Amino acid sequence: MKFMSAISVLELCAGAGGQALGFEQAGFAHVGLVELDSHACKTLRFNRPKWNVIEENLNTFDAKPFRGRVDVVAAGLPCPPFSKAGKQLGKLDERNLFPAALRIIEEVQPRAVIIENVRGILDAVFEDYPN
Repeated sequence: MKFMSAISVLELCAGAGGQALGFEQAGFAHVGLVELDSHACKTLRFNRPKWNVIEENLNTFDAKPFRGRVDVVAAGLPCPPFSKAGKQLGKLDERNLFPAALRIIEEVQPRAVIIENVRGILDAVFEDYPN
């Protein structure tokens, strides 16, 4: 009987690992978890010392070395640029990491992409987003 190897995932804005734990429990193998917050990175490293935690800003992260090694790019991008609870500044909000995520996806060329955000991104004000 032939067994399939684990599906590889690169996580962007990994936080303290909530989504990562779900991927792990589903049998995915992390090739990297990118997170800017040092406290979240410390938590990730403490809980999963073998994970490749990359403490870096997505705007400067070079994902090219991951090309051909990643089945899924998963991202929990900051939602304030699109949230109804905020000003919905979208691409004008400095916290908007969608352009960085799209660049990374282009660099990696994964088989699948999962981006988690808020419902507000579907509002008419963002119908032409990203441009």
